[in-house]
Amino acid sequence: MLRIRRYLKPYLLMFTAAVILLFIQANLDLALPDYLSKIVNTGIQQSGVEDTVPNAMRQSTLDHLVLFMSADDATAVHNAYTLIQPDSADAAQYVETYPLLKSEAIYVRNDISQEEIDQLDTPVAKALLVVSALQQAIDNPEAAAQMGGSGAFDLSKLPPGVDLFAMLGQLPASQRDQIAASINERFTSLGDKMIGQTAVVQVKAEYEALGMDVSKLQSSYILSTGAIMLLITLGSAVATISVGYLSAKIAAGIGRDLRSDVFRKVENFSGAEFDKFPTASLITRSTNDITQLQMVTMFMVRLVFYAPIMGVGGTIRAIGKGSSMWWTIAVAVMVLLGVITVIVSIALPRFRLVQKLIDRLNLVARENLSGMMVIRAFNMQQFEENRFDKANVDLTANTLFIARVMAVMMPTMMFILNVLSVVILWVGAHQVAQANMQVGDMMAFLQYAMQIVFSFLMLSMLFIILPRASVSADRIADVLETELSIADPVNPKSLNGSFSGTVEFRNVSFRYPGADTDVLQNLNFVAKPGETTAFIGSTGSGKSTVVNLIPRFFDVTEGAILMDGIDIREVTQHDLRDKIGYVPQKGVLFSGTVGSNLRYADELASEEDLQTAVTIAQASEFVNANPDGLNAEISQGGSNVSGGQRQRLSIARALVKKAPIYIFDDTFSALDFKTDAALRRALRETTSDSTILVVTQRVSTVKNAEQIVVLDQGRIVGKGTHEELMNTCETYQEIALSQLSMEELSS
Repeated sequence: MLRIRRYLKPYLLMFTAAVILLFIQANLDLALPDYLSKIVNTGIQQSGVEDTVPNAMRQSTLDHLVLFMSADDATAVHNAYTLIQPDSADAAQYVETYPLLKSEAIYVRNDISQEEIDQLDTPVAKALLVVSALQQAIDNPEAAAQMGGSGAFDLSKLPPGVDLFAMLGQLPASQRDQIAASINERFTSLGDKMIGQTAVVQVKAEYEALGMDVSKLQSSYILSTGAIMLLITLGSAVATISVGYLSAKIAAGIGRDLRSDVFRKVENFSGAEFDKFPTASLITRSTNDITQLQMVTMFMVRLVFYAPIMGVGGTIRAIGKGSSMWWTIAVAVMVLLGVITVIVSIALPRFRLVQKLIDRLNLVARENLSGMMVIRAFNMQQFEENRFDKANVDLTANTLFIARVMAVMMPTMMFILNVLSVVILWVGAHQVAQANMQVGDMMAFLQYAMQIVFSFLMLSMLFIILPRASVSADRIADVLETELSIADPVNPKSLNGSFSGTVEFRNVSFRYPGADTDVLQNLNFVAKPGETTAFIGSTGSGKSTVVNLIPRFFDVTEGAILMDGIDIREVTQHDLRDKIGYVPQKGVLFSGTVGSNLRYADELASEEDLQTAVTIAQASEFVNANPDGLNAEISQGGSNVSGGQRQRLSIARALVKKAPIYIFDDTFSALDFKTDAALRRALRETTSDSTILVVTQRVSTVKNAEQIVVLDQGRIVGKGTHEELMNTCETYQEIALSQLSMEELSS
């Protein structure tokens, strides 16, 4: 993957935006369980009362509370509240909320910070519990009897009607502290959170004493918290959609760039590179491999940051909700990691094999489709079916194995999740029963645990698809990083100006990449403008190889090929090929029309130029016979025209170029003798100033050539005109006499 990381650079801004959105999304998703905890703990269990520091309280209540506080805490509480009298100017704004204010003075909490509220929380909560216990002792003699043995102040012996709090106010502070400590012993097993939750009951009672509508307070809290959760959910949804859009755009952009670069790279491949990368493999790399990379890129953008944030953030928040249950998540994560490790180790080798098997399947399918006529001619359908079945079954078996491993993974993961849920509920229930945890906190802990485990699940999916994508990335990088054996010079020379088209082979030798011996050895000849230079020889003598060196489809191993005295390796490939009209051994047409195929040579060619080229190539008869003429459709590969028609259209395409050099690589083999002769006559008339190089097996085709080069096993064994070679070259004589009679040769 790292070998193609440069393709991410153009999308760094979008990638950064996606990461920021993922961070926002993760934090919003992590906030939801906390708000659910608040609804359960505060909204339902505490009737919407958020703090143990009341928003308002009766004057008598505050006076009672400060009796059981330190001097500093008492001062802080007095500073946090303002006494409102029924007849004061400020009473009007509070009387609707606190109806008791109509007849009695109350204390209203000032607009203080949350930090100040938190500082007052514990002392107020403990004081509320003490006052509540004493109030129960006054109202209930049995409760007084239970508290009477404290040794500090025997409540059971107090005479009826005595104002207990007035009496306590007259006691020294040390004695009041002893009474408070004695009562607080009943709550020693509770933590600060549970003390606060217990004290909230007293706050609720105080609100009821003030005449407040507590049910309205509860509904308001639940609805407001629910509204916040809804906004958080909407925010998370917007972030999710935005990240999905950005990840898809990044993945599609990278896929487009890779396909474009791979295509451009392959366009510059020489024969040596095509030998290294078969066509079927290049097709797979350009399609399936890049698709794999697009998919993994999209997953990585969405998961590679989101999952860790959820995992780490969920762990921190879960421990905050239930620090005593951290081990449940740790065990689940360890089991998950073990399962993922086993699955990845089993599936990874198979993932690496998938792309090679797809290559093989494409190769067999392509050979079957392109060679269908040959297969039918030799009745080899059954053999090819078996060959295709073998490739297909191999791919199917490998894919099924991976699918089975993946099928085992998901139920295993869900089993771990369900077991974890049961364990958390069981342990959490005991924690709630022992007053170490609130119900809402247990529910939030459960949700955080699910988020943590799901984050590992998401990462596991990434670990599973990443190996296959890594293989695909390496295969694509292999193509992109291939050093071209044929490259343009740094400081190219120009062929423009008074270019005549003289082609010279000077001591040229050539061997194919990886071969042990030369296929061409020490060739020397000059092809001049206005003349035809023909190459003839037995099959495998190197005729086509000679002409393929001129457009630099391969580079010479030794020696040099010169055009107008300039080594063709010293000019750009574009300039070189711009001077050549090339007709390959196998006529190649592209899907489109006759006209679009001819304009491959010159996009700006006029209709008249096209018609002239068609006429010279002896193709006007079948082109004009079609009602659409030059606009007649051509199927892919020219499959809707015959081999001879395809060859003539290929010749016409080269003629449209009006090039100074023409190469005909065994071009006339698909033509009958009459058409061949007519075409050569027309060529001689219209290309009289051009250098013509012809590869052929027919002596009749080259009989009138100004220069015939006879090749045998990569060497020139004869060079001259037809007459000269008939007298001096035994190889040429054998070829000629095998095709024509002596009368035909001498005519």
